[in-house]
Amino acid sequence: MTDFPPLQNDLLLRAARREPVERTPVWIMRQAGRYLPEYRALRADEAFFDVVRTPELATEVTLQPLRRFPLDAAIIFSDILVVPQALGLRVEMIPGRGPYFPDPLRTVEDLRRLRRPDVREALRYMLEAITMTRKALAGRVPLIGFCGAPWTLMAYMVEGGGSKTFARAKGWLYRQPEASHRLLSLLTDVLVEFLIAQIDAGAQVVQVFDSWAGVLSPDLFRTFALPYLRRIGEEVGKARPEVPRIVFARGAHASLAELAEAGYDVVGLDWTIDPRQARELTGGRVALQGNLDPCALYAEPETIRRLTHRMLEAFGPRGHIANLGHGLHPDHNPDHVRAFVEAVHDYVPVASE
Repeated sequence: MTDFPPLQNDLLLRAARREPVERTPVWIMRQAGRYLPEYRALRADEAFFDVVRTPELATEVTLQPLRRFPLDAAIIFSDILVVPQALGLRVEMIPGRGPYFPDPLRTVEDLRRLRRPDVREALRYMLEAITMTRKALAGRVPLIGFCGAPWTLMAYMVEGGGSKTFARAKGWLYRQPEASHRLLSLLTDVLVEFLIAQIDAGAQVVQVFDSWAGVLSPDLFRTFALPYLRRIGEEVGKARPEVPRIVFARGAHASLAELAEAGYDVVGLDWTIDPRQARELTGGRVALQGNLDPCALYAEPETIRRLTHRMLEAFGPRGHIANLGHGLHPDHNPDHVRAFVEAVHDYVPVASE
């Protein structure tokens, strides 16, 4: 284990454990990326996955938003699709289109093309970036590591890219349930190992992104997504219990109660659920993260401030990490991002009667 400087701002860690905090901590999904002119300048001569695979560049991009905004955490710059790459699939990032798999999984026989990787070797570049970034942060704020959830990764691997319906991938769940479970189990094994390796490299919090949970019916989610999310939460928690775990299953409102008992410290929320309802469904068993609509950042700064304060009031002061309900958009104005972060900082809770 590498020795790192002591942490100066532990608000995120305390909020994740539902401990008292002086104020609500804030970070933003996709806080490092395309909306920042300094990121676009760096990317002018570098392909996306070249940045991801170069620890010095990934560290630089991770730190860029911290230089602009008083955020309470950094999240390592990478991509959830590094895991399918490690399994042997080719993934390209097409400008204006997003991820593209030239040769996705089309039949059950295609599963034979996948190889179980040596995670610490195949994804060494991300682990090195985590260690490098943790040192560069010098204890300023915690560093978040992450991975995609098994279902979301399977959705991309079968579909071949993004989709409104993920009909091909969902078709596997209905037609090939046994093969689907086999693939999801393989992904889960790799992801558990990957998150533990990230923690050992220096990640102080880890988040699992199930970005496409919402395309599944409640029954499909409970059959093909929730059991694997639970395995990740419980196994990583058993191996590294000191590190908080966050699960973000976008659109899986019907399973919030189950997610609150799935081995995570924090459940992330998208913008389509009321915080008070989420509190009721999760019963105080976990901290909550979120959930301002990302499109609210198109509003004027004073409106952003008002909406942010309304969100904070709805969540209450204990066990909440402020964030958006999904990631930042490429055309967000950095000044409006600053308005959101500063609105969290200047919020004063309304005194109870």
